[in-house]
Amino acid sequence: MSEASQTEATNTTPAAAATEPVVTPIAAIPGPDELLAAAKKDVAANYDRYMRAVADLENFRKRTIREKDELRQFATANVVEDIIPILDNLSLGLAAAKQQTDVKAIVDGVGHVLEQFKSTLGKHGLKEINPHGQPFDPHQHDCISHQPSADIAEEKVSQVVRLGYSLNGRLLRPASVVVSSGPAKAAEAKS
Repeated sequence: MSEASQTEATNTTPAAAATEPVVTPIAAIPGPDELLAAAKKDVAANYDRYMRAVADLENFRKRTIREKDELRQFATANVVEDIIPILDNLSLGLAAAKQQTDVKAIVDGVGHVLEQFKSTLGKHGLKEINPHGQPFDPHQHDCISHQPSADIAEEKVSQVVRLGYSLNGRLLRPASVVVSSGPAKAAEAKS
């Protein structure tokens, strides 16, 4: 065989036919107009999802503001409902005080109403801070003065001028106190 016939024979082998590029029809490849149309369709779908998400977020924000306002308006409803009987008792006490001449009975009645009021507020988390005789705590007490005392140890509360209050563990008002500075010193005693 000649060289030319050998090259033709090698070109016609099945292995050579398999390495030839496969030509796909031109209709299967999308053209630029089709790609642009598909991209515009994706953009429209994404924009629609974006607008819906923005609207949902705005609705959520408005609903949250409305719910917070309602909560603020009606959060004290339970406390007020529990205070109404105390107001009734104060009104009854005032009417009785106008007819009574016995001051002790009026004082007792007002004392009972005060205890009822404290009990009602205590049910709602209000706690009275009365630190008499306890160590001074600057986080709960407001020291308005130091005073020597032979009976009360140094840095302990010797007198409560005004009670403090906390609501569910949060300090509303510190107790105003006088703190003991311990026994009077000899130099202070001579002067």
